[in-house]
Amino acid sequence: MIFSRIAGTFHRHHKSLLARKYLNVGLGLSCNFSGLISEQELELKEFNDYLNNLKNHEKSGVPKGAGTDSDDGFDLGRMRRLMQSLGNPQSKYKAIHIAGTKGKGSTAAFLSNILRAQGYSVGCYTSPHIKTIRERITVGKLGDLVSAKAVNSLFQRIKAVLDEAVQLEQGHLSHFEVLTAVAFNLFAEQNVDIAVIEAGLGGARDATNIISSSDLAASVITTIGEEHLAALGGSLESIAVAKSGIIKHGCPVILGGPYLPHIELIIRNKASSMCSPVISASDFGNRSIIKGIDNVSGIPCQLSDIIIDIEKDLPLSIELYDVKLRLLGLHQLQNAATATCAALCLRNQGWNISDGSIRTGLESTQLLGRSQFLTSVEAEALGLPGATILLDGAHTKESAKALADMIHPDAKLVFVVAMAGDKDHQAFARELLALKHQVDAIFLTEVNIAGDRYRTASLSLLRDSWIQVSNDLGIKLSEYGVEEYEELLKNQSGKSAEHSTLLFSSRSVVESMRIGDTILKSKVNDRPGLFVVTGSLHIVSSVLCSF
Repeated sequence: MIFSRIAGTFHRHHKSLLARKYLNVGLGLSCNFSGLISEQELELKEFNDYLNNLKNHEKSGVPKGAGTDSDDGFDLGRMRRLMQSLGNPQSKYKAIHIAGTKGKGSTAAFLSNILRAQGYSVGCYTSPHIKTIRERITVGKLGDLVSAKAVNSLFQRIKAVLDEAVQLEQGHLSHFEVLTAVAFNLFAEQNVDIAVIEAGLGGARDATNIISSSDLAASVITTIGEEHLAALGGSLESIAVAKSGIIKHGCPVILGGPYLPHIELIIRNKASSMCSPVISASDFGNRSIIKGIDNVSGIPCQLSDIIIDIEKDLPLSIELYDVKLRLLGLHQLQNAATATCAALCLRNQGWNISDGSIRTGLESTQLLGRSQFLTSVEAEALGLPGATILLDGAHTKESAKALADMIHPDAKLVFVVAMAGDKDHQAFARELLALKHQVDAIFLTEVNIAGDRYRTASLSLLRDSWIQVSNDLGIKLSEYGVEEYEELLKNQSGKSAEHSTLLFSSRSVVESMRIGDTILKSKVNDRPGLFVVTGSLHIVSSVLCSF
């Protein structure tokens, strides 16, 4: 059963259309806490400045082959030496290690919340962040962002060690390596019961892959897709090999999937060579379905059943009915099932995790920029009162398809897109346009990536990709400049008679959304209007940081 068409149904002026399934607007996850953030960030200035002086591959891009287990790969010995100098804090708690092309962050969030619901103190390390680097590190029983005070205190105490390591490694120590070391130290200092660790790139040579088999509770591999191809060896097969590098001897591995058969075989063969039991969330005995849409305190949820019944390797089972997931879409249901399998695996190892805690953890999970509808208050803060705005950090072919599946076919639709230059722009555009939604306008724009434009896809590159895909699909485009179109609307008394899809190139996200709002309001029909801001978590961040 395909979950579809949630977007475009949350507009408060269209309740007659929506009443059957949906109520209200938004996830209620407001980011309007700029005063608190600025105060915390001020305390972190020295630490952030220190990180910014290190090599940052999120900003500059990842070298060819850097994620492979080869001579071209990152030097994991560098990270081991750093952790040794810090006393190997990662050995002071059990860990779950999560790799995969997509779904790592959501699966980590689901699993962390399941463990917290049971009363465990959990450290969770993920990337990237939306507003503040503290989002990458959550600690404790409530899942709070790590405090600036805790980070700064630790930094001051280990700065001399870090300085020595930077000198020893001749400047090769990276932003991500130092941040990972800080996170692992914080978890030890906070005496967490367990840490949930998301790999940054690949697995085998990722800085997080220093967890020993004796400290690893389980590995998780969510999905395998064609992202970071050059860095991970150039093929789907090499990506699978790189990500299976997190599998440790004798430690169970949970597979998300579904995978292509030969890709799954690569991972299973690696697990077999490491004598690691395999648990698959896509096992034939499992069943996860979306039954409909519900609303809890103004927050849209998908009603889902998650049934796990695994007999091979480790016998695991659970039946959860009518789970109210705040993260929307079939892909998030699969992530929830994967996290559930991981929780059941921990229970099999002796961790006290009840069915009720699994349900509570799944239902309490929400994330910025993942199928996130802004509230009416947030839309108004953007200067777009009454607008329905969906933020989603999709940036691959697979995530674009998942996003397209959520969009209501009857919605008046405006895309606002910015991407990194190393993504497959045509494949991304094709998935968003292939389902034959009526797209009223496409705004292509640019945003900083990790504080710089080095990796940002240029307007001309995006424009060429979207035009090519539109031509391939037989979609008629009418390209306008912003000022030109505003003059056209003026001459038509504010009503647009244009029946083709409008294409704009703008260097401003704010300007794109302002003109997009004008276009949605100018259309002479009663279909609900929807903004979709997508292409990267960086454009999501630019919107959330603007109010």
